[in-house]
Amino acid sequence: MSKETRSKKPNKQQTDEQKQITDNTQSKKEKRAEKKKQNKEEKKYLRRVVPVWLKILIVVVLSLFALMIGLIIGFSTLGDGRPLDVLRWDTWQHIIDFVRTE
Repeated sequence: MSKETRSKKPNKQQTDEQKQITDNTQSKKEKRAEKKKQNKEEKKYLRRVVPVWLKILIVVVLSLFALMIGLIIGFSTLGDGRPLDVLRWDTWQHIIDFVRTE
């Protein structure tokens, strides 16, 4: 490449195309901004059907229920005891004493 080709200024057609491209991107940005603003205005906030504190309470209650069912099944099948004996305090006191004395 010679110095002449490097030093050539872009012709008018090229600069017009560049301006048009920047205008198109500008208009696209403006359109996006308008659309975003309209979406914010149209957006309605929904009230939660189930509050967060109730969800947490439900999870805790279901977890305790699952724990009790697991204890009953484990005590009756593995421990050869009566299923509802696991829920009595005497059974747990016996287990605690057994662990501490050894």
